[in-house]
Amino acid sequence: QVQLVESGGGLVQAGDSLRLSCAAFGLGVSWFPMAWFRQVSGKERELVAAINWNGGRTYYVDSVKGRFAVSRDNAKNAVYLQMNSLKPEDTAVYYCAADHATTNVVVTTPEDYDYWGQGTQVTVSS
Repeated sequence: QVQLVESGGGLVQAGDSLRLSCAAFGLGVSWFPMAWFRQVSGKERELVAAINWNGGRTYYVDSVKGRFAVSRDNAKNAVYLQMNSLKPEDTAVYYCAADHATTNVVVTTPEDYDYWGQGTQVTVSS
């Protein structure tokens, strides 16, 4: 079992930056694909960014390309999401997820993820 704990959310103004962190406890996640999703109340959960096990492959939803960067530190069992030039439409609860699989690919399907954090709120004011 893996427990994921997100941190780093908050209230910021448009144009500001935030760095989300996701710490994994229990099983090591060094071999697992991981991702950041976000969800606005009443809407489906959306994949924001995904990263393969060694950080060599990443995926971003079009709306965050050039502004967000996903990274991981397998020695620390952690994944990060650097968010720059934040916009009001980035406001959401952000979730970290891990796929209990040994694969080199980036996983983009929510149903493939086995472990989820509790979420951290990001609010961007205009």
